[in-house]
Amino acid sequence: MEAALYVVATPIGNLDDISLRALRILGEVDLVACEDTRHARQLLDHHGIKASTLALHQHNENQAAHKLVEQLAAGRRVALISDAGTPGVSDPGARAVAAVRRAGFKVVPVPGANAAVAALSAAGLPDPRFLFVGFLPAKVGARRTAITELAAIEATLVFHEAPHRVRETVADLAELLDPQRSIVIARELTKLFEQIEVMPLAEAPAWLAADANRERGEFVLLVSAPPPRQGMDAEAERVLKTLLAELPVKQAAKLAAEITGQPKNALYARALELKGD
Repeated sequence: MEAALYVVATPIGNLDDISLRALRILGEVDLVACEDTRHARQLLDHHGIKASTLALHQHNENQAAHKLVEQLAAGRRVALISDAGTPGVSDPGARAVAAVRRAGFKVVPVPGANAAVAALSAAGLPDPRFLFVGFLPAKVGARRTAITELAAIEATLVFHEAPHRVRETVADLAELLDPQRSIVIARELTKLFEQIEVMPLAEAPAWLAADANRERGEFVLLVSAPPPRQGMDAEAERVLKTLLAELPVKQAAKLAAEITGQPKNALYARALELKGD
């Protein structure tokens, strides 16, 4: 192994979900940079790896990245891991990788477990494309705005969510997106209480509320692509174009829906198309 930063994906739950290559690299590097040294130690000890560790998390990433560059400059080999999954994907690591690249050192990806892809593989959704959103904003207004802006995208939407916010997030998805869409609620992937459920989006809030255990664990939420749009009548198109000439997209779509009786989401999607043109 040459001196480089090895970006190593680690298990998202089941400690055996790690590649032979990842184990070899973690066993041979001089240093493992990780989100939580105690958490990393559990994984390393499970596989009999006696590597030195360095904390690198969202609060110290810039300073820790400088230490990684120093280690690489001294000819040492460094691995970067997160608590679960792939560093830099809804986890710390991107800034450290950028710093190492700026310093001129090699970065080597070592792929492996990924919660979003695992959920997609077991969902059975037919959409040919997906958009990885990650975590939505925690504040209600910002979250609802973000969901509205995603409504017209013709792809499966992939979200991560924490247990203390999952009920609010699912309620907002059900309210703001087309009720004909499906949702996949995947929690505790690869763990003892793994659960993957598919249902109409409109039914999801009640399903979550029916059992408190359904709100436990780490979540991946998949929302299927919007159904094909029906043709918009000429009058609704005319009203929308008139309003768009004077108003922002969101406000124009809302007023057009009130005037014409057409679905607001469909008008919003058409407004985005018109603005793009």
